Amino acid sequence: MIGNKWDEVLKEEFEKPYFKELMNFIENEYKTKIIYPYYPNIFNALKYTDYDDVKVVILGQDPYHGTGEAHGLSFSVLEGVAKPPSLKNIFKELKDDLGINEPEEGNLTAWTKEGVMLLNSVLTVEKDKPASHQNKGWERFTDTVIKKINEKQKPVVFVLWGNFARSKKALITNNLHYILESAHPSPFSANKGFFGTKPFSKVNDFLIKNNEKPINWKIQ
Repeated sequence: MIGNKWDEVLKEEFEKPYFKELMNFIENEYKTKIIYPYYPNIFNALKYTDYDDVKVVILGQDPYHGTGEAHGLSFSVLEGVAKPPSLKNIFKELKDDLGINEPEEGNLTAWTKEGVMLLNSVLTVEKDKPASHQNKGWERFTDTVIKKINEKQKPVVFVLWGNFARSKKALITNNLHYILESAHPSPFSANKGFFGTKPFSKVNDFLIKNNEKPINWKIQ
């Protein structure tokens, strides 16, 4: 289904009744409504960052629900799509933290090639209807993804922005890993504990201390 080691890691999950029910629901939704991201992009977070390559997980909640925004990676948008406010704030913090200028485009695929998994908790959404696919089974699936990463015996940084992401902290029990948590980069909360937290340099400091190559956060 994914095309890399995730197929092996999640093999049992794909066979569970809830996941088959979820896939039936999703396939029907795509046939009858406008759903994002486009069907081939649903599992991009797993396709782009193989299990053994995961160094960092940045956890989001829902895909963007506007036209053409979501492409299967949390916080990321395709070229030619206006950057949503949360993403602009992420780039603002990146500039303040590491001096990297805001890129012209908001596509974060380059980060995934560095070992950054951009995982939403819910992987699909109906156009212009935020949270429309919550509580359908996606959360159970992505919680399992988090648990499988938690089992890794190489240190991983989990970046939890906002209350929803922070609620997943209970799944991360392996003392090898590092949890970075703060307010969400949304305009509603960025000034209440996101700006100034320097998450990008903290990620790299942790990786270097653990003899891992740091992330190149520059996109263009």
